[in-house]
Amino acid sequence: MAQKNNEELSQKATESILGPNPVVGIPGRDVVSTARMVMWQTVKQPVHSLKHIGKLGLALKDVLVGRSEMAPAAEDKRFADPTWSQNPLYRRYMQAYLAWRKELNTWITEADLPPQDVSRAQFVISLVTEAMSPTNTALNPAAIKRFFETGGKSLLDGMTHLVQDIANNGGMPSQVNMNAFEVGQNLATTKGSVVFRNEVLELIQYKPLTEEVYERPVLVVPPQINKFYVFDLSPEKSLARYLSLSNMQAFVISWRNPTKAQREWGLSTYIEALKEAIDVVLAITGSKDLSLLGACSGGITTVSLLGHYAALKEKKVHSFTLLVSVLDTDIKTQVALFADEKSIEAARRMSYQSGVLEGRDMARVFAWMRPNDLIWNYWVNNYLLGNEPPVFDILFWNNDTTRLPAALHGEFLELFKTNPLTRPGALEVCGTPIDLKQVKCDFFCIAGLTDHITPWEACYKSARLLGGKCEFVLSSSGHIQSILNPPGNPKARYFINKDMPADPKQWLESASKESDSWWRHWRDWLHQRGGKLKPAPAALGNDHFPPMEPAPGTYVHER
Repeated sequence: MAQKNNEELSQKATESILGPNPVVGIPGRDVVSTARMVMWQTVKQPVHSLKHIGKLGLALKDVLVGRSEMAPAAEDKRFADPTWSQNPLYRRYMQAYLAWRKELNTWITEADLPPQDVSRAQFVISLVTEAMSPTNTALNPAAIKRFFETGGKSLLDGMTHLVQDIANNGGMPSQVNMNAFEVGQNLATTKGSVVFRNEVLELIQYKPLTEEVYERPVLVVPPQINKFYVFDLSPEKSLARYLSLSNMQAFVISWRNPTKAQREWGLSTYIEALKEAIDVVLAITGSKDLSLLGACSGGITTVSLLGHYAALKEKKVHSFTLLVSVLDTDIKTQVALFADEKSIEAARRMSYQSGVLEGRDMARVFAWMRPNDLIWNYWVNNYLLGNEPPVFDILFWNNDTTRLPAALHGEFLELFKTNPLTRPGALEVCGTPIDLKQVKCDFFCIAGLTDHITPWEACYKSARLLGGKCEFVLSSSGHIQSILNPPGNPKARYFINKDMPADPKQWLESASKESDSWWRHWRDWLHQRGGKLKPAPAALGNDHFPPMEPAPGTYVHER
């Protein structure tokens, strides 16, 4: 039972984590001001408020006399214990809560407020209502059963976990057992070597696992806000290993975890370091050009580099892949809910004062955007049930946070604010203006159908900014599952369509649905652009760039 519970927790968290997404966050003062605005509506619109109080009264009367048909949504598993539906007292307790939550949301939705204020108010109301769920209290029937099953030990274990989280996790419930994994031991174990290192990055070359390889190598550019080994978790989920098994010469960038001393590192700093790494890859493989993969914010770095190369007439990149990357930041998501000019400037000042943006602080803020899946589930599991946090590699990676230097964070905020990649010449990197229409090489673009962080429509819109021929593929998964999508999953699906109409919905309506993982489709696309097959190298690196140390290297261990 505990194992099944941990699997459900891990799955929900995987669907909800925001992963590599360096945006504004939610300023506390904005939440407070929104809460004040919500309370003020009760006075400002008394007739409207009284009407909904009356509706709530009628709903509670139906609950009390047993006539209510109020039930949780099918996807809401908090009330899955049969006690909630079978016990008359518990059923009324649950229905009263659901009626209150529903009427509160209806009241603010129908209030005389601008749409942006309604969305913000709904967010604040959800924080309150989800925190007050009956399942989060000691009356939770699962917690009571667990108490008697363990002879009270679950209560002691829960209190121990609470004290540990207060001391070591900023008071947030732990999402994962961080002692269960070690990078280089049971994570990031694909054979390879660091063949180059500069101040900003390490370049890892993976050992080919086939007798022949395509002459054109692939270089993976991860986001700067997370560590690279999301591409090399376990052997069965490792994209790096899959490339090595698919006749590809695979290289991956491992970014350094910056400190205050690197506060001035900006986008141009990362691009210059990446240019060095590309030259090393070409020198080692003997290829005149390569393929790139940029993921999430690493996609922004990748296309900025390509725009820079285009301005210089450099042809070192033959094709590239964008993985759940948004270049056009004019999107409406919960992440952007509080991203007005004042909030952006406040976020910029905060990171400049500290020198870096701490990944753990961002993760804590983002957790409150999905409180049921990222906070209250663990509150129940860790404290009320007394269970250990799950053992799950993706959650370990997500909690193994990194920092962003203040300068890069400021530039990401500026991108979010002014959306310069949509306008030729509006962004300049490494001394050259960027025009994405001048990036003419073929590219492969992946988006996730249920991705709430980088919505697939925004990824589609972003793909149309570039000048090359696009192979747009829509995975049926969410943000992280779209990245970790190895073949063999019977539930995996993806959509393809050779046409690229302006309307993404039109694209989807005429797309064909394919079974299994998009990885195989991408592999075939890479093979078509891989050049000739040649014998796999007997050793990694070369005379000028010999192996320095085994993968996963040094930078990945920096905290």
